Amino acid sequence: MTTRALRAVLVAASVLLGPMPGMGVTDPADTDTAVPAPPAGSWTWPVSPAALVRPYEPPAHAYAPGHRGVDIGSTPGAPVRAPAAGMVVFAGRVVDRPVISIDHGGGVVSSMEPIDPTVEVGDVVDAGSRIGSVTPDGHGAPGRLHLGIRMHGAYVDPLSLLSSPARAVLLPCC
Repeated sequence: MTTRALRAVLVAASVLLGPMPGMGVTDPADTDTAVPAPPAGSWTWPVSPAALVRPYEPPAHAYAPGHRGVDIGSTPGAPVRAPAAGMVVFAGRVVDRPVISIDHGGGVVSSMEPIDPTVEVGDVVDAGSRIGSVTPDGHGAPGRLHLGIRMHGAYVDPLSLLSSPARAVLLPCC
């Protein structure tokens, strides 16, 4: 078995079975103290220039409608970079959209779509590493990149982690 295949098996096992001893991932429920959230402003925008076109809209409850992330204006083919260091835990299609998910440790997972990935499950990425390109697919206008972040399974506003604000974009009124 190749190193990449072994890494993919370990990643899949950790996603299905939970953290394994020696993998450097701890579950806050297993300790007396919770793992702190990453510091505000410590993540980089996955596309540049960053233009926020749709904000996070929290749902009233877990199954209610909402926008569980932010949409960032871009163009098809634009490079997408990892917003923080971590390990790729998913790179594939969900229904009709190409998605990449990165486990950043401490119960924090980011997901971005639509992306044509240049990484595979099990790859370790640094903040700013190229992970793919924006595709024209997706739930918004072609070229928009959706970024969602979960902490311990609950979606949070990505703006709470991203560095300096994106430039403002005026949208049509009517």
